[in-house]
Order: sequence, then C-alpha cells, then structure tokens
Amino acid sequence: MSDRQTLSPKHPTILSFSGPDAVRFLNGQVTQDVSALGEQALPACVTDAKGRLQYYVKLFAGQDKDALWITCPQERSDGLRERLERYLIADDVEVDDLTNQWACVHASDHDASSAFSRKSLGCFGDGFDCWWRAQDLPQIESIDESQAESLRIAARIPVWGKELTEGMLPPEAGLDKNSISYQKGCYIGQEVLSRIKTAGKLNRRLAAFTITGDTSDGDMLILDSKEVGHLTSSSPLQALGYLKKSGFDGSVFSITDGEGDTKGTAAILGWV
Repeated sequence: MSDRQTLSPKHPTILSFSGPDAVRFLNGQVTQDVSALGEQALPACVTDAKGRLQYYVKLFAGQDKDALWITCPQERSDGLRERLERYLIADDVEVDDLTNQWACVHASDHDASSAFSRKSLGCFGDGFDCWWRAQDLPQIESIDESQAESLRIAARIPVWGKELTEGMLPPEAGLDKNSISYQKGCYIGQEVLSRIKTAGKLNRRLAAFTITGDTSDGDMLILDSKEVGHLTSSSPLQALGYLKKSGFDGSVFSITDGEGDTKGTAAILGWV
C-alpha cells in the first residue's frame, strides 16, 4: 500500500506568460526570482507599493518550457490579471488564461502518470504539484479536509483567509523565508520589504503552538491578563496564531473566547 497522501484535485486560476520579456516583466511584479524557476515551483507574493500583500500565488515553469504560469485559487483570483497587466506597457509578453484547462493534485511524493509535476510547498511541507489536462484527470484517492487541515497546521503552512489577508506585511507570516527573494532586482513593494528585513522589526508575528482544551479559530491569547494575540487555525493538538510585540517574549498563554472565558492553554513551538 502506498504511503502517498494527496489532496482533492484543484482547478486554480492559471495565467500563462510567454514572450521574450516574460521573465523580466514578472520579476518586476512578484517577490520571487522568476529566473530561478525549473522543476521547483515557487510561492510568491504580489504586493502594492507599500509592500503590503495583495495576492499569494505560485509560480511554475509550464509544460511548455517557454511559458511561465502564475496560479492562484479561483476564489481569490478576482483582479489578479488586471493587477499584473496594469504594468504591461511596452513589454513583448503574451498573457493567456488557462483556467479550467488543467487540474492540479498536490501529493506527498511524485506521481509519474501526470502530464508534468513540479516540486512544491503544500500542506505536507515539501511535496509535488501534479498536473493533468482537466479532461484526463484520473480517479484519485485523497485525504479528507480535516486531515489536510491538521497536516497543514503541523507543517506551519499559512493560507489565505486565515493567516494571510490582504493588506498585511508578508514577513509577519514568515513569507520572507520562502516567498521573497532579496537578491533579485526591483519589484513593486521591494523597497519597503527590504527596509523591514534590514530593521528586523515587526509589530506582530505568526507562531505555531501546542494547545490544550477545545479551541477555535479567533480565540484570544492572554499573557499576564492582557490580550497579546489570537489563533488563526486550530486542530486538536496544534494551532497557528499571531502574537503582538507585547507577547514576543511569552512561552505559555491562556486561551479565551470573545467573552473572556478560559478555554485552554497554548505553548509556543516557534515562529513560522
């Protein structure tokens, strides 16, 4: 029996960029070094001029090696193409929307039967995004959503709508570790993010916790009778949540609901 774990197939928004200026253009729009794409897919941020998060995406070298893909969950893709094409002025770049033409299954190991695969960060940590033509997608046994959520929390992977929200600073969620290149050239928001890296100062940070008690997303973290953060994702034994600067030096926190009733405790495992 295979030890492979897979997620249910996804049909993300796929924008394909091709042409002589595609790499240079995209390098000016996203936080990652697009020229580093190959068999490794890369997570990246699309930020505004103040360095604040607008979209969290994945970058792929497409099946056609001359094309670069930007993918994003369809429920979070409104305005993405418009945002990118706003800066497409004199560049020799062709943009195609391949949404619904391809389906993706994230797996803990490589599936050679897919049309192509790329190493990728997912809810298991390192794994593979395996792509099929949508009409050729085979029957795949997948883990359920609750299992996937527990694995994601244990792997300390932030997701949109919980840990990631529009307008936040990417380093608050630890995205500077794998989604931002500080060596490449300029991009929109680069100056602000570089200053944050140099100063090393954030007003809040995402952390992982072991927890006791029956907790829920949104529960507050209390230290010395003061609210110093909140949980963003909870599973039976672990959780992710944000700590304010006033809680950075804490190790064990009380967990309370919105009415102030204590529900359990959270012991910090480390920063995301």
